[in-house]
Amino acid sequence: MEEKQHASTLKVFKELLNIMDELRTKCPWDKKQTNESLRTLTIEETYELADAIIKNDPALIKKELGDLLLHIVFYAKIGTETGSFTMADVIKALNEKLIYRHPHIFSDVEANDARTVEENWEKLKLKEKDGNKSVLDGVPMSLPALVKANRIQDKVRGVGFDWEHKEQVWDKVKEELEELKAEIDAHDEDKMEAEFGDLLFSVINAARLYGVNPENALERTNRKFIKRFNYLEEKTIKVGKDLKAMSLAEMDEIWEEAKKL
Repeated sequence: MEEKQHASTLKVFKELLNIMDELRTKCPWDKKQTNESLRTLTIEETYELADAIIKNDPALIKKELGDLLLHIVFYAKIGTETGSFTMADVIKALNEKLIYRHPHIFSDVEANDARTVEENWEKLKLKEKDGNKSVLDGVPMSLPALVKANRIQDKVRGVGFDWEHKEQVWDKVKEELEELKAEIDAHDEDKMEAEFGDLLFSVINAARLYGVNPENALERTNRKFIKRFNYLEEKTIKVGKDLKAMSLAEMDEIWEEAKKL
């Protein structure tokens, strides 16, 4: 069964490569694209895939995966044209990396839990000839700050830089909160911003230690807030009022209705 699926996948993937060859040769838009012009579009496609995953919509996930795959094939086509690399080179390098970084599967190394696998992964990356010179070299600078903070903390944890007991993080959160309050009282805007950053970083660290993805947690709250605020707007219109003319107490009353729903 799996062999038939692999054969079918190879057939349609070859067709995709042929289509890309045609587009790159004949389509005016496709012909003029470069790595630089595609970059922002790729970021957009990645976020669209993320939205589809949040919606838990399999049909939409399939569509967005296709859009993202098109970009990967596009970059590989440009690489072929410049003599830098081919699609085969991309896949071959990926295969070699996966085998090398999973010695507990393809060799005799033991790893019985996910954390050990992650720690081994980071150590192996540092040993690679063309790998990262620093533990944090692999964290893209263009990542959104919240995602980047979580990735930074996860990276350093992989080499043992972490709290001995996760409960210790709350002392750090409290410490950062007190330092922020002190700068607020001092009316120092620059230091307030710095301390807000430190507080957020420590809260993200706490989320990680307790197995909560901070990006997912914040997005969950965003969606909850949007849903409740939409209810507030709709209910206000139904009763013939204007949000701007309502008191906070009146809005709170409808907000509590939304929470119960």
